[in-house]
Amino acid sequence: MANEVKLPQMGQTMEEGTIVSCKIAPGKNIKKGEIIFEIETDKATLEMESPVEGIVKDILVKEGQTIPVGEVLFTMENTPAPVVKKAPEGPVYQPGQKVPLSKMGKIIAEKMLQSKREIPCFYLNVVVDVTDLVAFREKLNKDGEPKVSFNDLIIKALALGITKWPIMSGRFEGTAIQLADSIGIGLAISVKGGLIAPIVKDVDKKNIREVAQYSKELIDRTKIGKILPTDLEGGCITVSNLGAYGIDSFIPIVVPGQCSILGIGRIADTCVAKDGQVLIRKHLKLTLAVDHRIANGAEAAQFLDYTAKLLESPEQLL
Repeated sequence: MANEVKLPQMGQTMEEGTIVSCKIAPGKNIKKGEIIFEIETDKATLEMESPVEGIVKDILVKEGQTIPVGEVLFTMENTPAPVVKKAPEGPVYQPGQKVPLSKMGKIIAEKMLQSKREIPCFYLNVVVDVTDLVAFREKLNKDGEPKVSFNDLIIKALALGITKWPIMSGRFEGTAIQLADSIGIGLAISVKGGLIAPIVKDVDKKNIREVAQYSKELIDRTKIGKILPTDLEGGCITVSNLGAYGIDSFIPIVVPGQCSILGIGRIADTCVAKDGQVLIRKHLKLTLAVDHRIANGAEAAQFLDYTAKLLESPEQLL
């Protein structure tokens, strides 16, 4: 008797999935770890891998078909439980091409439109002198592993700031603001075909090396498509760093369900007058977009100022 392989729930909010591509055919022997389907969910495009060998019998779905969780995908002699997911590489764009939105792209577009329509944001800008931070990072990376990035240092500073101003962890719920019970910080990562912002979790409970290790593993899994739906849950603020592209500053869009997002520009050598002398200092521009329903200007300003001061005196991050 053939065993039924059903569409599993790949995240807490997933109710259905769309068949992007089918990698199997009737009569094919599936090896352990072999990719069998690409599925679009409400979070991302994911790949299902077979954990066991088996022979495919009947395929009951077609590419482009949207089915509910629990629907039978195909039958086979052995019973696989495909749970490992992988995001495939995006398409290569050509001049004049009309690019259809994937399901993930549509979700992102809808959330960004929701943010602009529903979230009354205000924006705060600060210029941070990170001369000492640059030297601090260099010393850290000479003294041990894992290597610490500027994002890691900023993420740790934000967590310490949220600890002092817990309102910045809030989520607007209509008649109340729900404060987070742990500090999770989203890290915007560019991948082929889109942008994913998995969450560095429990940052307040981790030292800087632990933050760096967690971030590295998260980035590595995102880049090879091994991100999990649970990695996208539990954030209260996101960091988006465009400094590598030569951007000085920009205004980011708050992710619905979070209080704020921090836009990070490039580190630039800047001439500064001090005591009658001209010094070359390293400056970094930060832009904080904040949901005004959750935090007021004074609270957010104190939070950002505190975060900036931590980056200017980085020994406090240890």
